[in-house]
Amino acid sequence: MANVVLVGAQWGDEGKGRIIDVLAEQADFVVRSQGGANAGHTVVVDDEEFILHLVPTGVLHPGTQCIVGNGVVIDPKVLIDEIDTLTAKGVHIDGNLYISESAHIVMPYHKLLDGLREKLKGKGAIGTTLRGISPAYMDKVGYVGIRALDLLHEATFRTKLEMNLVEKNLLLTKLYDHEPLEPELILAEYGGYAERMRPYVTNTEIILNRAIAEGKEMLFEGAQGTLLDVDHGTYPFVTASSTTSGGACTGSGVGPTKIGMVMGVAKAYTTRVGAGPFPTEFTPEEDFVDRKQDREFGATTGRTRRCGWFDAVIVNHSVRVNGLDAIALTKLDVMDNCKRIKICVAYDDGGRRVTDFPADGAVLARIKPVYEEMDGWCEPTKHVRSYEELPANARAYIERLQELVATPVEIVSVGEKRAETIFMSPAFNGS
Repeated sequence: MANVVLVGAQWGDEGKGRIIDVLAEQADFVVRSQGGANAGHTVVVDDEEFILHLVPTGVLHPGTQCIVGNGVVIDPKVLIDEIDTLTAKGVHIDGNLYISESAHIVMPYHKLLDGLREKLKGKGAIGTTLRGISPAYMDKVGYVGIRALDLLHEATFRTKLEMNLVEKNLLLTKLYDHEPLEPELILAEYGGYAERMRPYVTNTEIILNRAIAEGKEMLFEGAQGTLLDVDHGTYPFVTASSTTSGGACTGSGVGPTKIGMVMGVAKAYTTRVGAGPFPTEFTPEEDFVDRKQDREFGATTGRTRRCGWFDAVIVNHSVRVNGLDAIALTKLDVMDNCKRIKICVAYDDGGRRVTDFPADGAVLARIKPVYEEMDGWCEPTKHVRSYEELPANARAYIERLQELVATPVEIVSVGEKRAETIFMSPAFNGS
């Protein structure tokens, strides 16, 4: 397995954690390069569930080194709670986890302003996770962010915090009619976080590039999905970071010439959480997904996911902007009882056929999906371990998706457990 960037090919929640966990066994390093605690990966190991928000999924494989890169914004409390939870479950953290000294820190005012801004927008709210992610990135590009290395130096942290609170407290009191924040309370809380984080904070860029020079293999773990990318997604219903493959390089300090391949993860259908356009969303009559049984709720927020048919237009968009070499198709088993399957192959815009994903939100709001239909397979697939054993109609469905997005499907998951995985190529199962 070459150095692989793995990204979501839809609106996130595609099952990336599931695929990363399977591939991480072959990787020396697993690297998280963007997003924050607004993302969640759910992994089941021997019937035990792990929900990871900041710690890379590779931590579940002993000996795999995990990196939280410079492109991630870190909520220290969430990180420490996650480390403690993993440790209590017997997962070895010390010596396996490194945090970039250049990663930015989510502060209390970020989370507070996130909620107040959403409330101020009223009906125009985009449905953020209220984790302070966007305000943290705003401070990063506004040159006032506080980085992990700042947090570890008390005098520097105090100076930057007090300077930031001048502006933040003006916003809180004058615009939002909220009480100002007290610097001493934040200093005391975050001083404790600094000591817990200190053993993990280092120059991860150096670690990664030296390891690549030594021939080590990397798996870059994407968070969210391509359609939530701040540049290439359904703006403004997006996240605040670069969720596409390019973000793996800028968010880790590894150059693009060091990347061997890019894999996109797509569900056999489509889901998204929160507000925003969703052309193929099921009508009530079409909806075959059992949200509880099929685990279609957010790992971070617990919000129920909206579900719809596979949209080849958005996946083709993902193929282009990420340079996808392969696709991992997840949750095929959820469709086992679906008698008739639709695939969106284009959009109809008032009689005009649209095959390229439109950036204009007004167009997305009015277009209608153009569907092809296929017969379902109506038999269980969770027990299947080879492509040849899949029902004929399931194979026909996968092959049609490959044709529509002009990208090979290399991995198919038919359940949430590690063993419930079909490898189309031996390159990805260690053979």
